[in-house]
Amino acid sequence: MNVLELVIFDCDGVLVDSEPIANRILTDALAECGLKLSRADVAQATTGHSMSQVLAWAEGALGNSLPEDFVVKTQKRTFDAFHDELRPIAGAASVLDAVAAAGVRSCVASSGDHEKMKFTLGLTGLLAKLEGRIFSASDVANGKPAPDLFLLAAQTLDADASGCVVIEDSLPGVAAGLAAGMKVYGYAAGMEARQVSLAEAGALVFDRLQDLPGLLGLN
Repeated sequence: MNVLELVIFDCDGVLVDSEPIANRILTDALAECGLKLSRADVAQATTGHSMSQVLAWAEGALGNSLPEDFVVKTQKRTFDAFHDELRPIAGAASVLDAVAAAGVRSCVASSGDHEKMKFTLGLTGLLAKLEGRIFSASDVANGKPAPDLFLLAAQTLDADASGCVVIEDSLPGVAAGLAAGMKVYGYAAGMEARQVSLAEAGALVFDRLQDLPGLLGLN
């Protein structure tokens, strides 16, 4: 049995409850540009992907380029909404503390950029628990579902891939973790459709973040 060296957390949807907010803003912004889709369709197409991947998908679906200021304006609207609405995922702080108390290192590896993660983790009181161990898709040539981001985190923190566990809520993230040779837990938050899709993708599915230390044998 491999010794647990590093727990790699996704950020959005795993540590901070940002995905419903960001998806709502993105859906509205795309509709204003002529791409009218449901929030569910936008979430399915974009969850777990980097902004560059989202833009490529949106422009392909629209059949045209988005306005030059689309990212800046959408990000401002999203950050404003985060400021008013964003909360941590229930149990996030205690789980990070439990991992640290067990002598196991943790980090974040997300498709979001560094500015966004520092803002959301700071806003939810989690940044101090992860400072200096934050990795973004902007740090690598290929984001999720490629394994590059998780491999970078492991290499930087001097951990063997076989000793890393990834905590994800998206299919691209699960694929990236498995491709990196890591064990992947899929956080489904009690959503039946997500439970099924994460399990089919090869993740070990769980529904409450608070249960993670026990699943990892840290209790």
